[in-house]
Amino acid sequence: MLFSSVVFLFTFLPVVLILYYLSPRPLKNIVVLIGSLIFYAWGEPVYIFLMVFSILFNYVSGLDIARNLGDKEKAWKSLRFNIVVNLCILGFFKYEGFVLGSINAVLPVNIPYRELPLPIGISFYTFQILSYIIDVYRGDVKVQKNLLDFAVYVTMFPQLIAGPIVQYADIDRQLHVRKETVENFGEGVLFFIRGLSKKILLANAIGTVFDHVFSMEPAQVSVLTAWLGCAAYTFQIYFDFSGYSDMAIGLGKMFGFEFKRNFFYPYVAKSITEFWRRWHISLSTWFRDYVYIPLGGNRVSKGKHVRNIMVVWMLTGLWHGAAWNFVMWGLYYGILLLIEKYILAEALDKAPAVICHLYCLVLVMIGWVFFFSPSFGSAVNYLGLMFGVGGHGIADRQGLYILATNGLMWLILILGSTPAVHNVYEKIIYGAKRSNTAVNCVVYAALFFLCVAYLVTESYNPFLYFRF
Repeated sequence: MLFSSVVFLFTFLPVVLILYYLSPRPLKNIVVLIGSLIFYAWGEPVYIFLMVFSILFNYVSGLDIARNLGDKEKAWKSLRFNIVVNLCILGFFKYEGFVLGSINAVLPVNIPYRELPLPIGISFYTFQILSYIIDVYRGDVKVQKNLLDFAVYVTMFPQLIAGPIVQYADIDRQLHVRKETVENFGEGVLFFIRGLSKKILLANAIGTVFDHVFSMEPAQVSVLTAWLGCAAYTFQIYFDFSGYSDMAIGLGKMFGFEFKRNFFYPYVAKSITEFWRRWHISLSTWFRDYVYIPLGGNRVSKGKHVRNIMVVWMLTGLWHGAAWNFVMWGLYYGILLLIEKYILAEALDKAPAVICHLYCLVLVMIGWVFFFSPSFGSAVNYLGLMFGVGGHGIADRQGLYILATNGLMWLILILGSTPAVHNVYEKIIYGAKRSNTAVNCVVYAALFFLCVAYLVTESYNPFLYFRF
């Protein structure tokens, strides 16, 4: 089930909210759990059994680790067993075809395999579970003895499918002590409508430009057209994924939960290092806390620091997808971060801001080519088109047409990628002597009805990060 669907907006969500607010406090988590399981099973009923197994296995595993904390050897063995099982489940569904296909391509063998449909959200909820298990082992959180509360943490539908990745420590208390207020609910609605508008009115609209360019024959693509296609995807993935995160945060507020921000205007960054402090913050935080710091972080020798960065970014690439283009995408960012750390840091500090912005944006766009391409070879070919290899010249009528006919859209996307529009709007609505609440309601109602009008005639439009 999609947030951006008529059945979710006008059936599922209203019913769950009504039942939630009519239920007494002890039953509210039951409503959230049942609603979450129905939400997950809507499109993939078979994988509900995998979800239930993950809940029961990790609940018992957490209890076992906590019981053995007095004996570090036993606790460590229990932790290792849990991590191996969770990663094997993730690896089987996500990486079996990639591993066996790579072996078949390299070695003179032909190992048969069947690629299974990827359980939606498995990368996200696996990392959430691991954060809980590792934190219990470290003693950073107390073990959750209430199976219902633990199941709600794993399955919570607002962020189950595509994040943000909620670490257990951030939500532990909220699972059993939280307060729903009219103010929070209203703020949640605004967050949700903003996210829905990003997805429907911006990401889907510019996505058609990318689809058109990417479907063209390479010989027909000029340098200008190739860069415009890449720019279209750059905006599409930002407004699509940040839109989902805004909707998740908004839904959480409606049910009394507070999730941390997952995006903070990443395209205004002046370096790749800053970009990754602003993009998919929950994933960067997870790898920092559970991989980078345990490896030693930057408090080690230069050689080990290089190793730590490359390990983290290779894993980050693999987390996003089981293909060599994702591995290269991760290594690409690892190399860039090391170059900034050891070579460009001083130069970036002294360079004009506009140069730094352009430098960062161009490198990010190049990175997205590895991301949207179906294979590493396809990525290399598209990059060739962007730099004048094998295409249709520097500029042509097709590129100029795409640029001109979407002029207003490009302007809206550029402004929407910065805090300027939001800051000006907030100042107009809330900065005056009298709050323009009525105007605010009208604006958001108009955005909502525009989204619904689009959805009524639109076909299936999943979020890009659903495949991860």
